[in-house]
Amino acid sequence: MKKLKERWNIDSNWQLTVIFVVFAITGSTAAKFAGPLADLIGLTKELNPWVYWPIRLLLIFPIYQVLLVFFGWVFGEFHFFWNFEKKMLRGMRLGFLVDKK
Repeated sequence: MKKLKERWNIDSNWQLTVIFVVFAITGSTAAKFAGPLADLIGLTKELNPWVYWPIRLLLIFPIYQVLLVFFGWVFGEFHFFWNFEKKMLRGMRLGFLVDKK
């Protein structure tokens, strides 16, 4: 835990706990929202599983990104999650979505 706290520049175990809770809530909520969204666009399990699951995962990704920052804000860790989000998007070569030039 000490290395993780140093890597994320976190001071307390409480802050680390809050961050873990935000990750857990965000993942569960994004997966839950993906079902109705898939239904809305007509994506059903009757499709070939090799088509259905990759598309569903692609749906979950942007939902997760938005919810991560939202729940981070709700739990008082907006700056941590906004910086985390920017770093992740830059790592995926999508930094243009958050960088202003």
